[in-house]
Amino acid sequence: MRKKERRLVVTFHTAADAMEMEQACRQQNVPGRLIPLPREISAGCGLAWCAGPQHLEAIQAVMRKAGISQEDVCKCMV
Repeated sequence: MRKKERRLVVTFHTAADAMEMEQACRQQNVPGRLIPLPREISAGCGLAWCAGPQHLEAIQAVMRKAGISQEDVCKCMV
């Protein structure tokens, strides 16, 4: 079992946006992974991008470049 730590969680309106985010981050070597949406968060598609809080600027740059829209960005224990 993974140890829970404070992470940055980006939620999306659609699963297609979440999967596009995964592909764009992999291509640009931005760390993170797709996760099922944590129970504490309410969002549209049920998937979220999870990464360390220190990667916020890189994640936002990837989304701008790829034209991916987020639903929300929050920090929580994951």
